[in-house]
Amino acid sequence: MAIISMFYGIIVSMYYFDNRRHHLPHIHVKYQEEEAVIAFETGEILEGSMKASKMKLVQAWI
Repeated sequence: MAIISMFYGIIVSMYYFDNRRHHLPHIHVKYQEEEAVIAFETGEILEGSMKASKMKLVQAWI
């Protein structure tokens, strides 16, 4: 897992060979005990959950 960004306690990472499960370009986001998988193109959550305030930061980063 490669960490590509960290801001406001949010860790954004990407897995090189992670295409079996989601079939879309996406990132993995962690904040405290929350984890989410978020699509690049739409910014929608594919899996997991994230607080709304942190999700807005991630979508702005994307």
